[in-house]
Amino acid sequence: MSERKVLNKYFPPDFDPDLIPRRKQPKNSQQVVRLMAPFSMRCNTCGEYIYKGKKFNARKETVEGEDYYGIKIFRFYIKCTLCSAEITFKTDPKNTDYSAEHGASRNFEPWREEKAVEEEDRLAKLEEEENNPMKALENRTVDSKREMDILDALQDIRARNARNERMGQSVDLLARMNVEEVEDEETAERQRLEEEDEKLVREVFSRVAVPVSGSDGTTMVTVKRKADDSEPTLQSLLPESTRALIGSSSMLPATKKKKVEGKNALGIKVVKKAKVK
Repeated sequence: MSERKVLNKYFPPDFDPDLIPRRKQPKNSQQVVRLMAPFSMRCNTCGEYIYKGKKFNARKETVEGEDYYGIKIFRFYIKCTLCSAEITFKTDPKNTDYSAEHGASRNFEPWREEKAVEEEDRLAKLEEEENNPMKALENRTVDSKREMDILDALQDIRARNARNERMGQSVDLLARMNVEEVEDEETAERQRLEEEDEKLVREVFSRVAVPVSGSDGTTMVTVKRKADDSEPTLQSLLPESTRALIGSSSMLPATKKKKVEGKNALGIKVVKKAKVK
């Protein structure tokens, strides 16, 4: 299959293209081409509407005896999609457009009428200015005034845009200032809450509960701590009466250790220390 897709064909050494006979065609032969409708039209036979861009298999020929500055004009033959009536239209190089010729009428296009009216007004104005110099001066004055009005309006628009831009910048600045103020307030509130928490913690942990043994049992004495450079001892935090009680031997009996000798299950001598009250 690959040999059927080659791009180069084999030509024998004795090939002579001049020996190939040329086809004889009529002078104004028609060609079959594929095209789209250049404008929306309506069939004159059945009233069917054919929209712009619809594709047709058309026949193309050169119009004899018509041209525009040496540019050839072509005619196209198509058939109506409903009744198969023949419709023809030609190229219009003068207006860079197409014109309906037979079998259909072109639909109304308002922009084409506007362009035609503007062109007629322009030609009439030029003709009037050529015959009347005062009219030409008046027209130039009117054109100058129109241009000045346009420039003034443009300047006003620019000034308005610049003012709006400055106002937008001011609004942005105010918004940023408001955001900064809110952030400052939040920071101050956070600092105030942290200070209150720290104060509460200092108040809670400034009192220490110390166990004290008395005649009726052990009691807890709350001692308020003082902020000193050095860490105070437990006895320095107690009141004098409590320190006196702690210093007496009756409150804090001394414990002694006694050595006890014995043997374990294997008969080895072991010395143990036991507390004696």
